[in-house]
Amino acid sequence: MSVAGAAVASRPPQQRRILIVGHTFPPDPASVGQHVADVARELARRGYEVLVITSASGYEDPSIRYPLRETVDVGNGRSYRVRRLSFAGFGKKRIYLRVFGIASFQLQVLFRLLSTGRVAGIFFSSSPPLAGVSAGIANMLRGVPIAYWAMDLIPDELLVMGKLSETSPVARILEAGNRFFLRRSALIVALDRFMEQRLLRRGDFSSRMLVMPPWPHESPHESPEDSAPVDQATNPFRVAHGLVGKRVIMYSGNHSPANPLRTLLDAAVTFKDDDRLRFVFVGGGSGKKEVNDCIAAHGLTNMLSLPYQPISELRYSLSAGDVHVVSLGERMAGVIHPCKVYGAMALGRPILYVGPAPSHISDLLAANGSGWHVAHGDVEGMRAKIATILSHTDAELSSMGAAGASAVREGLTQEILLNRLVDRLVQAFPLATRS
Repeated sequence: MSVAGAAVASRPPQQRRILIVGHTFPPDPASVGQHVADVARELARRGYEVLVITSASGYEDPSIRYPLRETVDVGNGRSYRVRRLSFAGFGKKRIYLRVFGIASFQLQVLFRLLSTGRVAGIFFSSSPPLAGVSAGIANMLRGVPIAYWAMDLIPDELLVMGKLSETSPVARILEAGNRFFLRRSALIVALDRFMEQRLLRRGDFSSRMLVMPPWPHESPHESPEDSAPVDQATNPFRVAHGLVGKRVIMYSGNHSPANPLRTLLDAAVTFKDDDRLRFVFVGGGSGKKEVNDCIAAHGLTNMLSLPYQPISELRYSLSAGDVHVVSLGERMAGVIHPCKVYGAMALGRPILYVGPAPSHISDLLAANGSGWHVAHGDVEGMRAKIATILSHTDAELSSMGAAGASAVREGLTQEILLNRLVDRLVQAFPLATRS
């Protein structure tokens, strides 16, 4: 063998990359994108080559544009790459524009999945709906293993909300797409036991199923000082919005018909003259109009409606709530999985849950006693719970919140859950190589 031939033979094989597909990604504040970023960071930290394919447009506000190309440093000389696609999001206000944006994104993703070399595996979530169809086609044509993280279930959500009938062509197409990529997925991640049951109705995927919740968001650069509790008297979010000295009941996140707030709003109106109390709604979504209309219709001065806060400010905004509201629509258990409950628990805040039982949230509250439960439509029950919250001392609320924080520390931290997911992910991608 020649010297040149020997050099070629001794050259290590090129590293095979892991592709991650998702419609949202930081700095966009949408929760799904933040969780996907945690996975990308951990894979890169372990030495895997990671390429994220996402949208260049803001999820809530499509006028916001993010850099098309970005390299994210994760420390120790390691990083991952982000490639953002244009014409991949046109907002959620008009259904035809949303459908066009999703279709455009899917076609661009499919081209990338089929043309990118040295792929060890493709990881995708349920944002946008049927993101797995492109991954499934790549698996079918290239033999690349794929892994699915079910953050919510479509068409199940549309069916439960009455927006589709089971016999409609759209529902049939969506269901066929689901079954197509589920059959081909080497790993399927369900967020709770209710979601697992719904997925298993589509086939026996139990040997490829991992059931685990999402983790509370933590900053990758958080110092011990940054993770310490925020003093309510000096919290800049409380100071800026006149919340110092008030009992704050907060809803933070996506406002959606799947997470109804009507029962809370109707009860809150009866406390409109109680200056001890503030209701704070942070976030966006189609359900935000209902909050704003309630404030305007009743001239409420103790209710605030605020937009999504920057990721860098989440620690302060979330800490500003004395009690956090989590809502889950009727018959939505296993269809969606409001993960804001874990962030509130991690902060040591009691939970005011509005929704059906059993659900993953009622399971949590029953296990650690860190909150209250009210059924949708029970306005009198909600008034009674709000009165109870007002009557509790800060110490009593802190004691309830501490039970939830303890449950997070014992088994629901980012370190525990993220490592569990990434361990299973790399097992599903046997050709993935580390640098």
